[in-house]
Amino acid sequence: MPMRTIIHRKPTTRMDPFSRAVMRELNSRVLVGIPGDSMHPGEKGEAPISNAVLGYLFEHGQPEKNLPERPHLVPGVESIRDQAAERLLKAAKAAFMGDLDAPEKALHAVGLMAVAAVQQQITDGALAPLAERTIKARLRRGRTGTKPLIDTGAYRRSFAYTIRRGNAALPDNS
Repeated sequence: MPMRTIIHRKPTTRMDPFSRAVMRELNSRVLVGIPGDSMHPGEKGEAPISNAVLGYLFEHGQPEKNLPERPHLVPGVESIRDQAAERLLKAAKAAFMGDLDAPEKALHAVGLMAVAAVQQQITDGALAPLAERTIKARLRRGRTGTKPLIDTGAYRRSFAYTIRRGNAALPDNS
């Protein structure tokens, strides 16, 4: 769920070149998630699977396979919504005052904050506990942790952000 800032202007309004440059800078998005090429190595006898696919399954659950929902991406990003909005507002004001680097710096800062918030949600969030069968399987593999979504730590580390410029359309996931 991307956060969006929309600035409306009348179609008849003519903007000076500086304002047009500022508007171009402000028309960017921060996307937070897992890159599609981030792979989770399969355990012995299992095929590797994309961390992005795992993320979807973890976030939304898969009841037919006895996998409960463990929301962490959306709650993590939502937890920084107000901070991000404040940071982006300050950057927009700075851009209109002449600091055209402020929006990009703010976008990167918001991206880092969002990734950290999602990782924190995985570490400290109130997630559905692991099944006894899963804990036993971890012990057989030599792992001792019982925290959901954290086995090797690779999934947690796979979260990243990117900045999408201009009017590039987002995929419709609704």
